[in-house]
Amino acid sequence: MSNPERNVTPASTTTTAAGAGADLILVDVAGLPAEVQPRAKEVASAINIEDRQAILQYGVGAQRKISDFAETVLTEIRTKDGGYAGELLSGLVTTVKDVNVNSLTDEPGMFGKMFGGIKKKVDKFLQRYESLSTQLDKVVRELEQARMNLLRDIAMLDEFYQKNSEYLQDLDVYIAAGKLRLEELRNHDLPALEKRAAETGDPADAQNVQDFNQLLNSFEKKLYDMQLSRMIAIQSSPQIRLIQGNNEMLVEKIQNSVLTTLPLWKSQIVIAVSLYRQNKAMELQREITNTTNEMLKRNSQMLKQGSIEVAKESERGIVEIETLQKVNNDLISTIEETLQIQKEGRQKRITAETELRRMEDELKQRLVTVSE
Repeated sequence: MSNPERNVTPASTTTTAAGAGADLILVDVAGLPAEVQPRAKEVASAINIEDRQAILQYGVGAQRKISDFAETVLTEIRTKDGGYAGELLSGLVTTVKDVNVNSLTDEPGMFGKMFGGIKKKVDKFLQRYESLSTQLDKVVRELEQARMNLLRDIAMLDEFYQKNSEYLQDLDVYIAAGKLRLEELRNHDLPALEKRAAETGDPADAQNVQDFNQLLNSFEKKLYDMQLSRMIAIQSSPQIRLIQGNNEMLVEKIQNSVLTTLPLWKSQIVIAVSLYRQNKAMELQREITNTTNEMLKRNSQMLKQGSIEVAKESERGIVEIETLQKVNNDLISTIEETLQIQKEGRQKRITAETELRRMEDELKQRLVTVSE
């Protein structure tokens, strides 16, 4: 497999790793950059296939760098809250939607509430808008901080990408050197041992061939494991670039939000409030005009009725003739009834005087009779 960053070409031969169950294409020395080929040949010449401890440790440093590097990248990804900027943007949309300019249209319809109800509604909306402005300013600061963090992450990922390329080249050197040494051992050392064992027929020489084959297979498997580590490093490069690309898109989104979207939202809210006030002023003026016309009509009607009543009253006398007639009739009736009552009273007094004299005479007569 080739590395586009290092222009590494596939090896010209295919070697099957022991126990791998698959064909493995190893990096060839010829495919390495010219400046590192001498180093690969130097490493290859130092490989002692019979030194089991050295073979076990072969390329471990490069593999460990790849492994530690991959873990470092994963740790950075886990510790960086990549969704924080997205949460800020989502929360910003929710905050803006919470201030509904259309709610201003639910105003009282009566003229008496125009001066009080609407003003309170506008004041309440403006208070919410001021609160929104404060929240927007806070979000802007947080977005700016998130943008700076993302820019730092992009720079850090550039450094990771460079290190990954360096680790990959280092690993390629060990793989190519191992392949070169493996081919030398298979093509020269192994045939020599096989020839010696065939010539001598000595079981010890045959065992040496068997042991040498085992060492070659173990070393080939070691190279296969290193090739897997190489694949991890190759896959890390596009992963790093993908993360960088996502961060760059977020930075662009944040910059658009801070420089364009947020000022646009603020200006649109101010325009909405201004248009609302303008519309309310027009409606208020219309209501005042209608009310003025109604007051003029009502006053005109009251003036008409009042003038008619005043005219009628001014044409009336101080006392109406009907009232004088009634008073006169009542006066005559009162006089007649009074005279009749007086007449009856005199008649009763005359009758009473006659009765009193009779009673007096009767009393005297009785007294005379009693004295005899």
